[in-house]
Amino acid sequence: MRTRTLRFGVYADEQGLAWVRGLVEAAVGSRSARIAGTSVVRAFPGSELTTADVYDLLAEQWAVEHPGQSGGAREPVELRVHVVCSLRTWRAVRKAVIKALCPEGSAPHVCRVPWMAA
Repeated sequence: MRTRTLRFGVYADEQGLAWVRGLVEAAVGSRSARIAGTSVVRAFPGSELTTADVYDLLAEQWAVEHPGQSGGAREPVELRVHVVCSLRTWRAVRKAVIKALCPEGSAPHVCRVPWMAA
């Protein structure tokens, strides 16, 4: 097994990030894997790009889905979770987290935290 990274762009505040982390922890905990660390990225090393540049459409998604509501402390960031597991387990964890982020299926709906799998 080796360390693999799950990356999710999210438009979230601290509460939203905690919720997404909880989804990842639940998905990892139910498999033969362990979390080696997490980080919240706001700028990409070696690049002039920030997460606000890359994930700006998530803020736009929030504005469309929540008209007239302030984004508050939400910001576009990238959550990186380093997981020690096999490639097969990494794929299963990633799939489970994506499903948990928007469990309503393909019908139009509002996600609790706008997100993008990176």
